[in-house]
Amino acid sequence: MEVVIVPDAMAGGELIAEALAALLRRKPDALLGVATGSTPLPIYQALAARVRAGSVDASRARICQLDEYVGLPAGHPESYRSVVLREVVEPLGLGADSFLGPDGAAEDVQGACEAYDRALREAGGVDLQLLGIGTDGHIGFNEPCSSLASRTRIKTLTQQTRKDNARFFDSLDEVPHHVITQGIGTILEARHLVLLATGEGKADAVARAVEGPVAALVPASALQLHPHATVVVDEAAAARLKLADYFRATYAAKPHWQGL
Repeated sequence: MEVVIVPDAMAGGELIAEALAALLRRKPDALLGVATGSTPLPIYQALAARVRAGSVDASRARICQLDEYVGLPAGHPESYRSVVLREVVEPLGLGADSFLGPDGAAEDVQGACEAYDRALREAGGVDLQLLGIGTDGHIGFNEPCSSLASRTRIKTLTQQTRKDNARFFDSLDEVPHHVITQGIGTILEARHLVLLATGEGKADAVARAVEGPVAALVPASALQLHPHATVVVDEAAAARLKLADYFRATYAAKPHWQGL
């Protein structure tokens, strides 16, 4: 696992956007796994700016979802399909046919989960999966004590996660109780995992995920098992890392040709 400490959220967004751009230059039809929420917005904005400037061609890129609410009506503005189309697909100039996601409105939710895992495999697998981290250490919606081998499935949200996400709805009561999420085992199949965390509220979760033991209690700690995982954190989110100075030194000495 590589840990990169950046000054702020914008710097993190620029760094990861350049990694995505480099991937698209090598593999124009790369399958990019995206996360939702406020944390990754600087990434998408920086990548879209590169597309507009002509420094990268994203016209053949494919986008896939990490998770989706269960039960929101089709077209609901806070369904993750709507959010991804609005914040990623459209700014990159892509069409809806470039997009893969689970059907959160399906009558057979388990069937929808299995179908999404199958669709990711048939698409050749995820080349780079973007991740955030919850204050309790969750990734995707794999809440604490999720199986480290889990596949895409339905999960019940904790009350804390529902409170964290209530800012996107008119009230807490409107936040769904269930989601479809890529499982930890599914996430670990991506060729490169990139987690961005910003703000002091994420500092404890980051420290436990990066420097603590691999444990289902901290789902993000599973990134320690991946051969190519990158954790990008701003100074506030890095505040509780015991090895922060080491991470700074190793990144400063990293050969340029290695990339992110």
